[in-house]
Amino acid sequence: MRPENSLLADVLRRRARPAAAGCAASVVHQACEALVPLAIGLAVDHAVDGAPPIAVLIAVAAVLLLFTVLATGGGVASWLLASTALREAHELRVRAIGHVLADPDAGRDRRPGELASILTSDTRATAEIVRVLAHLASGCAGLAVAVVVLLRVDLWLGLGIVLVPPLLVLGVDRLGPWVERKVRARQQASGLAAALAAELVHALRPLRSFGGVPEAVRRYRRTSGRSLETVLDTASASAVVTVVGQLATGAVLVGTAAAAGVMALSGRITVGEFVTVVVMASFVAEPVRRIASSVEQVAGARAGAARVAALLTVPVRPRAPGTDLGPLSVRAVSVGPVTGLDFTLAPGELLGVATTDPAAADAVVGLLARRVPPSAGDVSFGGVPADAVDARRHVLVEPHAAYLLGGTLAAALDTGRGGAAVDRALVAACAVEVRDSLARQGGVLLEGGANLSGGQRQRVALARALAAEPPVLVLRDPLTAVDAVTEDAVAEGLRALRGTGDRGTVVVTTSPPLLSRCDRVVFLDGGGPPVVSTHERLVEVPAYAEAVLR
Repeated sequence: MRPENSLLADVLRRRARPAAAGCAASVVHQACEALVPLAIGLAVDHAVDGAPPIAVLIAVAAVLLLFTVLATGGGVASWLLASTALREAHELRVRAIGHVLADPDAGRDRRPGELASILTSDTRATAEIVRVLAHLASGCAGLAVAVVVLLRVDLWLGLGIVLVPPLLVLGVDRLGPWVERKVRARQQASGLAAALAAELVHALRPLRSFGGVPEAVRRYRRTSGRSLETVLDTASASAVVTVVGQLATGAVLVGTAAAAGVMALSGRITVGEFVTVVVMASFVAEPVRRIASSVEQVAGARAGAARVAALLTVPVRPRAPGTDLGPLSVRAVSVGPVTGLDFTLAPGELLGVATTDPAAADAVVGLLARRVPPSAGDVSFGGVPADAVDARRHVLVEPHAAYLLGGTLAAALDTGRGGAAVDRALVAACAVEVRDSLARQGGVLLEGGANLSGGQRQRVALARALAAEPPVLVLRDPLTAVDAVTEDAVAEGLRALRGTGDRGTVVVTTSPPLLSRCDRVVFLDGGGPPVVSTHERLVEVPAYAEAVLR
């Protein structure tokens, strides 16, 4: 079974009960709506034939009862199917996000904007299969009731409805794969456009600094133009399906009404039966339209399910737990512009990494974060290859860009370690005054820490990383926005907190206060072999002194 079909089958199995109830209510709605023309025709026949007033009243009451039942069934179906689809879309989003968090390799080949598109529009389209199939079933039920009613009126009319609409629906169904390809291309192009937009917004400041905004606008215009073309192409395909469905409906309506008129004039059917046939012919448009639109929506659901399934079916590699691992060892590693990187992080050690090349710093951080694989050499924990362990439970990489989550400082610092760890981290990061300042302002932390200065955000982010107490902590330029006095105090606090016990720390920076507190420093200079020594000795190297002393 194809992955998208397997995913859709799983959705239907999980939501079997509410989907069945919603489908049943929708079928009742359509069946009652199909019976309304019959009830109207019977009421007309009673009136024309001179039946007692009570019989006419009963017939009218039956019509009202049918309207009550069909309205109730429609409301119940709408509520059940909508709520079920929303719950399933939520569960699919949670599963997909959990899959990416469980193994970042699952989303490594996709841009953030594309992932966002999959997690929103595609999960919603996939969950809509519950509602689509219910509408398809109710459409078929309504069409079946109409056929039975018309067979009761006249055999040939009934046979015409039995044969013609299914043939028309099969013709519309042949358009399904074509529409599905159009929808899939549209979703792909929209995801790429959203991804590019997110990346350009994130990089807006550096783009402005070197004059790259015009080129960025040109690239986005080209990508957005391609997305617009696919959207228009999909809209055209959908319009074709809609037009074909409406033409089919019109053909059924005109043909049935004409045949019934001829039969009524010849006395073959009664006036009430003629009314039933004409009203039924107009009703038949509803189930035919419902079936035709369901075919189109099934194509959209399969296209969305294909993208969600491609994310969910990336195998999560089994890895050993990340606790109780040995020391971090980097042996003869080449990654990016860095070659020959070699060190073992001892328990309680602070290891500095200084470089004159920002790309080298990015490569080292990417290597330790397991985002960038080495082109040579290996990374291990106590002799166990890093690929065989869940390194994310052992290594915490705090990025340079500090982003704070939560509406309060306590929420932003909550790592599950308890209040004592947070208090120690706040003291080490010199962020106690940030906590006190926020408390005086009502304790509210705006989105991303927008009501804090850059230096305050960096200190709170550092405190958050320290409060997590990871066995290996990797920091990338954690103090670039603080003043010199605070920088020295934080460096001392970091040394005091992380320089004991069995936890190791790697600091990628050119900050003299931080490097001076490190036990060793690895100096990477322009692609040459790394130099490992202490900060005090390395300052005698001109290239190192030029890079770090200020």
